[in-house]
This record gives sequence, structure tokens and C-alpha cells, in this order.
Amino acid sequence: MAAPFALRDLFVELNDLKRVHSAGRIGSIAERLFAQGWSALTGGADPETVAFDITAKALAASRLCDLDAAFLASTGLGEAEIGDVLTAGLDAVASAVDPELKARLAEALRHGEAVLPGHLPAFVAALNHQPRAGVTCPGKARILLEPPENHSEHCLMVAVYGVVLSPFYRADPALVFLAAMSHHFHNAAMPDAGFTGEMLLGGHLGPIMARTTQWALDELDAPLRDSVERARAVLPDDATAEGRTFHAADCIDRVLQIAQHLRAASLTMETVLDEMELVHAGPVKGFHDRVLRDMRIP
Repeated sequence: MAAPFALRDLFVELNDLKRVHSAGRIGSIAERLFAQGWSALTGGADPETVAFDITAKALAASRLCDLDAAFLASTGLGEAEIGDVLTAGLDAVASAVDPELKARLAEALRHGEAVLPGHLPAFVAALNHQPRAGVTCPGKARILLEPPENHSEHCLMVAVYGVVLSPFYRADPALVFLAAMSHHFHNAAMPDAGFTGEMLLGGHLGPIMARTTQWALDELDAPLRDSVERARAVLPDDATAEGRTFHAADCIDRVLQIAQHLRAASLTMETVLDEMELVHAGPVKGFHDRVLRDMRIP
């Protein structure tokens, strides 16, 4: 079964949520959605509800950025108007999303359940501050690309990709979401030396990862801890629908993270001016064009 190529453009666009920041808000959108997800989960919200809520917010934000419900409400928009704006953001990017899932996401944006935020486990802040290793290969020097993503951004993106992919692989979206949100628990305490460092640890790798993972799990109370442990059981292989969904999402995110650096490095002025219309249509466009032409810019 071929992977769903139709979702590629959406995933490329979603990946940039790791790099969108706004004044007065700490961290990228992806980083903040990761924290929102864990706060809702520790507050007792149903994992499936959280999975759809966070995924819906991510898809809407891929075009709206931080023009989110909180900001729109602060400007005086009512609930129905806010729902219209957010679902417009969703509709703008979700043409390839499974129709039933898209309807669930739209419902989450318009009539999401009120969730009392719980405490933020310490591993959330730790993963926010833990950079990923970059490109590593045993026996070779690493390739570092700046700025690096952090582990919470990666986990959030894999979780969102996983929910979007879940209908295609016929997987439980809540299980995939929890597995993805927790799959780097060990890196809350363990610095990321990449594949190279893990191979150099040899036989110590497994016990160290198990111990550091348990430190993060111990921050969760039952029954959430039990639910996360059950979800993490799909991580080792692709023997289940949930395992296949997770590993597809994880692989896609790791490669798209590098692709965005390459895309930026190969950007041309023709793309910026002609395709993206940096100097866009308006009452002064003719003047702008003359200025750039006279100044020989570019």
C-alpha cells in the first residue's frame, strides 16, 4: 500500500509551525500546542478529544498562525465568528484530509469541549529546551542546521501527522497521538547525541533509555500514566496499524525538518517576487516596481 502522497503539501506546510513565533507568546506554535496537549491530558480530558483539538488547532494555524481563538476573542469576535475564521483556516489546507476526520476537526474548532488545564509535567519544559541532534551517522561528523528544532516540537508534529494519517492506516488516532506525544520521554533527561551517540553507548543504551523514560512516566498520575504506557507499546515496530501510523509520521517529520532548510537555502528571487508576489497588487505597486527597477533591486 503506497503512502498517501496527497497529504504531502499539507505536511510540508504544517512543519513550519515549529518556526512560527509571535510577540508576547513564548516558544513556537508547535511548542505551545505540545504544552496545551499535555495540560489538557493531565487535567483529565479524554485523549481522543485532546488529539482532535490539538490537530484541529495545528491545521488552522498552518495558515492563520497565531490568529487563534484567544486572539480573535480579545478583538471582540463572538463564538460563531471565531468558528468561521478558524474553520476557514482548516478548509484552506485540508482538502486531502479524510472527510470524516475533517468534519471531526471542524467540530473541535467550533464546539470544542471545555477542558480544565492540568499541571504541566516537568518533562514538557525539559523537552522544550532539549535540541535535537541534527544529522548524524556513526563514523562521520554530524551536520548541524541552525536553528535546531527541539524535542517538544518534533513530538507535537509527529502527533499531528499521526492523527491525520490514522484514517489511511485504519489506526486509533488517540493511541497514535499519545504514543507520538511521549516517544521522546527519555530525552527530557538524556541529551540527544543522535544515532552516532546511541551506537557508541552500546549495551548501555537500552537501560539508560528505559531509566530516563521511567523518570518522565513517573510524573504522570494514573490512569493517564497507564494510557501512555499502553500507547507506547506500539513504538518498537510496524506490526500494528498504530505502529505503522506512528513510524510513517515520525519518518516524514524527520525528513521534512531537513527539507525546509534545503528549501530555504535554494530559494530564488524569482519565486519571491513572481510566484509569491512579495511586492503585491495595490494602489502603489506601480511605484514600488519603478523604485526597484531604478535601484536595480534585485
